[in-house]
Amino acid sequence: MGWNPSIGIPLAIAGAIVLALIYFFGRPRKPGQGRRMPFLGATGGRDSLPRDGERVEPTLGDVPRQGELEVEQDAADDREIVLDPFVTPRAPAGPPRPAAGIRPEQPIDRIVTLFVSARAGQTFSGANLIVAAEKAGLTFGDMGIFHRLMPGKPQAGPVFSMANMIKPGNFDMRHVDELRTPGVSFFMTLPGPLPALDAWDAMLPTAQRLAELLDGNVLDEERNALGRQGVAHIRDELRAYDRKQERSQIRLR
Repeated sequence: MGWNPSIGIPLAIAGAIVLALIYFFGRPRKPGQGRRMPFLGATGGRDSLPRDGERVEPTLGDVPRQGELEVEQDAADDREIVLDPFVTPRAPAGPPRPAAGIRPEQPIDRIVTLFVSARAGQTFSGANLIVAAEKAGLTFGDMGIFHRLMPGKPQAGPVFSMANMIKPGNFDMRHVDELRTPGVSFFMTLPGPLPALDAWDAMLPTAQRLAELLDGNVLDEERNALGRQGVAHIRDELRAYDRKQERSQIRLR
């Protein structure tokens, strides 16, 4: 019987396919092949090991599936932000806010001073002094001291100011509880935002009020007890100063 190509070639191809299938499905399987491995948790304990009969599939480790990344991101956004206690927060960039009580740059003709001192052998505590200053209508500001400002016109400068009697004269608010001072000084610089006599009529009652709150004494520029005669003398001097200022302004006009 001779070779018939139309029959022999298809039979040869079919036989080769059969032999390949027998070889592929007839190989012995390696241990664990065909089992399914569950996703291993962070602990990697016995519960994460595959059980018999489960199919092993390739995994990508801890890479989150689709949708899990969005959930984790939302959870991160909801977490509370904890600031480092050793890092001082910085204020937003911008022009610094001017301190209250800055005096306009102009020549000073005169300074009028009063003192409020503690009684002999006593001192004023920082805490009581701050409370009394606020009750007397003073505002803490420029140079680390207190000021009486013009209502609605703080840019005009202080009507008068109050400084610590102890050098350098300022009040350190960071250690105010430790402050002890024998007294404070009230002073007004002329010319100021008010006529001199009006400024005096505002400064004297404030000093008297502070002395009343702290149980202290009001003293004049020489640190002597301020009496009626001394007050009248100062008022006369300031009245004369105001008249002189008025005449100067008339001449300038």
